[in-house]
Amino acid sequence: MSGPRVVALGGGHGTAVTLRAARRYASHVTAIVSVADDGGSSGRLRQALGIPPPGDLRRCLVALSDDAPLAKAFEHRFGADAGELQGHALGNLVIAGLADATGDFTAALAEAGRLLGIQGDVFPATVEPVVLKAAAEHGEVQGQVAVATAGRIVNLSLVPPDPAPPQAALDAIAAADQIVLGPGSLFTSVLAVAVVPAIRDAIAASAAPFVYVCNLRSSTETPRFDVAAHVDALLAHGVVPDLVLYDDRSIPVGVLDVPGKAVTLAIDEIASAHDPVQLAKALADLVG
Repeated sequence: MSGPRVVALGGGHGTAVTLRAARRYASHVTAIVSVADDGGSSGRLRQALGIPPPGDLRRCLVALSDDAPLAKAFEHRFGADAGELQGHALGNLVIAGLADATGDFTAALAEAGRLLGIQGDVFPATVEPVVLKAAAEHGEVQGQVAVATAGRIVNLSLVPPDPAPPQAALDAIAAADQIVLGPGSLFTSVLAVAVVPAIRDAIAASAAPFVYVCNLRSSTETPRFDVAAHVDALLAHGVVPDLVLYDDRSIPVGVLDVPGKAVTLAIDEIASAHDPVQLAKALADLVG
């Protein structure tokens, strides 16, 4: 397939949407995914096994698969009658098992990708788990769950402050024809990847267009944020997009300090989610 090499950065459901969009026009897609999660199934496996949290990575693996039965099984979550398995997604357990068997978390993701027949690559943002630390309006908090509910955030950083990404992730950024950040929770998904110093430096050094896909609405992390406030938070952390895509039908714009483009991105009139088809069109138009 001809087309650009696209790198998508972030975490959770938002980056999965970007991956589904990028598959429609890219020749190769790479996901670089936050490993700061400390809640739910991912947090339990992180605490028990000392591995990076697999949940957001699992979602991205599934997004790059062809919805085969195994991909659907990866998303199966055990219910209340499953004892100690309650709340765990099957894919999280498979990734954890592969990591234990191989002794290499990045290799475990590659093997999970082969099992799912994915079209592309999925890498963790760092080879070890990291802890988010935020200076918020009511004081300093640590941990993804705490940061998500901390109120207005002034600054986000990582513990340790300079974690190492996989070299393959940095190589993918260097080889990219387009780099896409977001959508997703601004601090706990988007900036959780973008503030990794080596990743931020690799993006700045790349000649590829760097696009930020803004959220459709404010959230508990971003109370009353318009598009400009989202962008200002990126700029305050040294993350400088070349262009911002936003849907001005669903969120106020404000005064942008970087170029922006209003496009249709929402899947419906109530802006419940980004539409991969509309996002693919908007992103493909930027690379010809």
